[in-house]
Amino acid sequence: MIGSELLLAAGLDLMIGDPHWIPHPVRAMGLIIEWYDNHVRRICRSPIALRLAGSVLALGLPTVVYVVVCWMVAEAGAVADWLGVVVTIGLAATALAGRDLWDHVQAVKHPLQQGDMIAARQALAMIVGRDTHQLSESEVVRATVETVAESTADGVIAPLFYLVLGGPPLALAYKAVNTLDSMVGHRDERHIDLGWASARLDDLANWIPARLAAGLLLLASGLVTLKLNCMMSGWRALLRDGGKHPSPNSGRPEAAMAGALGVQLGGTNYYEGMANERPILGDGRQELVVGDITFAAQLMAVASLLGAMIGAGMLWLQ
Repeated sequence: MIGSELLLAAGLDLMIGDPHWIPHPVRAMGLIIEWYDNHVRRICRSPIALRLAGSVLALGLPTVVYVVVCWMVAEAGAVADWLGVVVTIGLAATALAGRDLWDHVQAVKHPLQQGDMIAARQALAMIVGRDTHQLSESEVVRATVETVAESTADGVIAPLFYLVLGGPPLALAYKAVNTLDSMVGHRDERHIDLGWASARLDDLANWIPARLAAGLLLLASGLVTLKLNCMMSGWRALLRDGGKHPSPNSGRPEAAMAGALGVQLGGTNYYEGMANERPILGDGRQELVVGDITFAAQLMAVASLLGAMIGAGMLWLQ
């Protein structure tokens, strides 16, 4: 992959995002994971057997995706050079989720601005796993800002990172890892064994991108506000609080976002009625407002643009 192809892929994602009328690799991955999750339990009943089956899934699906995408790009290039370029750009765009994230965030923000809490909670439920039906306005904003921070890392910066390293095959193999984690990498009773390997692999795959995303969010905060103290507040929160999160990665961009916005993230979340305490990140306002969503979305957009430009520059230098 070359730099211009990366920028065109990012531009394509910006323009059309993830329209449901276009077949998307991640939806296909989701169907495969769901089928495997349902059928493997017929033959694997013990925790050890489920962990082995989960390891096969965690390693097998990304490998298959990598091989299939390599084949698609090679076959398209064999037909015509221009077709190989088109397929490369198209597949690279499907690995990026910046526009999709932006649209979901706006779907939460607009009802909040109109005072429609029911619609805002319903929109939020599309992008978070926590219970949303009783959240206050401030809690809806907090959940949205946390999702923007985390998704900047795994929805935009991580795919860009893997596009630079290995083009669409590696980026979509990463998306397979990330999709596995979102679907089976949970600690609930059903998935704690089957999803163990997927969760560990996702932690490994996101280790570098999460830290890159935190740094880009801090740089974006300086560019958006033109204030050095905004960057420094984010940096202090990142250094102090980034490692407090139970995830080895999610806390980094969330802490950077909290410091840059001057708010506190984390606290009590509910999953299927069960309370889950998350560490407090940042030391600013406890009550978040709708404007914080706007600021967080701006930081995500600028950080994504910076990531695409840096990635393209690295490819041009190769």
